[in-house]
Amino acid sequence: MDERIAPPLCDCADGPSACPRPFCPYYHYTIELIGRRWTGSILRAMLRGVSRFGDIRATIPDISDRMLSERLKELEAEGIVVRHVIPDTPVRIEYQLTTKGHALETIVTAALAWADRWLTGDTPTPPR
Repeated sequence: MDERIAPPLCDCADGPSACPRPFCPYYHYTIELIGRRWTGSILRAMLRGVSRFGDIRATIPDISDRMLSERLKELEAEGIVVRHVIPDTPVRIEYQLTTKGHALETIVTAALAWADRWLTGDTPTPPR
């Protein structure tokens, strides 16, 4: 994402959480945002306290510097993370989740609970 795309407006009288329509633009925007490649893993690492660029990269197997930088810029543009430059020698870059970013913890936790139930092999998948 080169530029921040403004989230769609929800015209539901009671807001997006009470949207009666099968397609909710807010829901779609949220899922597209956190569902981008590597974004969920970056959020999970940061929710676990990992904050330095190199440490995030080391935590997530196979993510490139370029991809991590791109995703962090997207999350920063969305107000989910803040970037701090620490003027040491050498200069360090750290990222912190904002209140908005910490609010995603329930989504990450729910995804982990789903994975624990359905991907561990303990629960059989019903036939189609």
